[in-house]
Amino acid sequence: MIKMDKILLPTDFSEHSKAAAPYAVDIASRYGAELHIIHVFDENALDPLYFSYSGTVGEYFDKVKEGFDSEVDSFLSDIDTGDLTIVPILSNGNPFVEIVRYAKNNDIDMIIIGTHGRTGLSHMLLGSIAEKVIRKAHCPVLSVRRADFEFIPPA
Repeated sequence: MIKMDKILLPTDFSEHSKAAAPYAVDIASRYGAELHIIHVFDENALDPLYFSYSGTVGEYFDKVKEGFDSEVDSFLSDIDTGDLTIVPILSNGNPFVEIVRYAKNNDIDMIIIGTHGRTGLSHMLLGSIAEKVIRKAHCPVLSVRRADFEFIPPA
């Protein structure tokens, strides 16, 4: 039998990661698993608000932590989570490294991640966090793209 005690849902709070949330909630509910929701604060790609903040990166990270639980609640607001155990995690670093590290260190059984579906030059320049997680994670990874994403084959 497949063991499914902990599921990890990485999020950047975009519509792309929001598309993965119903899958994560449904699978966690079916297996009675905890749902860990991780957001990685990447100080190398700082939010523009940081530049209007006069403190250090650490102080800014602490400020982000203050509103994190309510941000997770808002992210899940239109999904019935029932009595699911939700574990919110805010991390700091390279997103794919922190996601893979958290999954391994916390015995995560499955990662469910939204993908932006970038192709071509934007994929080359920005890379794909989902793709890197799929390649490096110790556990199965389900990637989910938005239903309205249209694949355009190369010419």
